[in-house]
Amino acid sequence: MKLSKFGVAVAAMSLSAAVFAGGTHGGGHDGGFGEAGKAEDVSRTIQVEMFDNYFEPEEIEVSQGETVRFVIQNNGSLVHEFNIGTPKMHEAHQKEMMMMVEHGVIQGGKLNEEMMNMDMGNGHTMKHDDPNSVLLEPGQKKEIVWTFSARTSMEFACNVPGHYQSGMYGDVNFDAGADAHASAH
Repeated sequence: MKLSKFGVAVAAMSLSAAVFAGGTHGGGHDGGFGEAGKAEDVSRTIQVEMFDNYFEPEEIEVSQGETVRFVIQNNGSLVHEFNIGTPKMHEAHQKEMMMMVEHGVIQGGKLNEEMMNMDMGNGHTMKHDDPNSVLLEPGQKKEIVWTFSARTSMEFACNVPGHYQSGMYGDVNFDAGADAHASAH
């Protein structure tokens, strides 16, 4: 099936309207839960494995002010996400992830990179490039360096539709020595 340039433009404009109605991919990311860390500040590395549909480890413990390198490996057969955020952020992000499925970006065990990079207008794309999150195909491995700057209710989660609901999330717990660690830096 061949699409004319006009047909492609109409499809792109339709996607643009859906993206703006649902917010940008970065929408719903409220501040105060942390920030992208610097490699030179990393205090330790945590290996995270993703399976269909759970994480190992199932929870992590951090200190306020700590910078952690996460090495995330997708050992499942489906596309999975590792996303650090508050429960409210995950709820908002799940709507964005549903849009990624609806528009063919996430296709079971594959990502359509071309669709991820398509300009949806005003420079907005479905590219998954937030510093607190990675989206991986089966077998892929990536890293996140994150600083836990605020003690708040946090989780790490996979927000691909249905995955969070099936239990693919874990708690980020702040240890008792969090204040001592933060004041040491």
